[in-house]
Amino acid sequence: MNSITPNQLKERLENALEAQVRVEDESHLHAGHEGAKSGGRHFRIYISSPQFAGLNTVARHRLVYDAVSDWMKQEIHALAIHVVQPE
Repeated sequence: MNSITPNQLKERLENALEAQVRVEDESHLHAGHEGAKSGGRHFRIYISSPQFAGLNTVARHRLVYDAVSDWMKQEIHALAIHVVQPE
């Protein structure tokens, strides 16, 4: 398994969702955690996208997860999503 970087995650979400994204790698906070043992990373993202307009929280999160579905459970163990309103 290849480990993805915060920049790769940021770029993927920016391209897929026309989004503004900030990514924090929190993997170091989960050392020893079961998911960390297999190499899965823990990320927290702050994201704003015009594609979120009119959608509820679940639908917004679904768009994010769909954009990174091939990385979930392997490269990404946990993803905390914070939707930020556009400025």
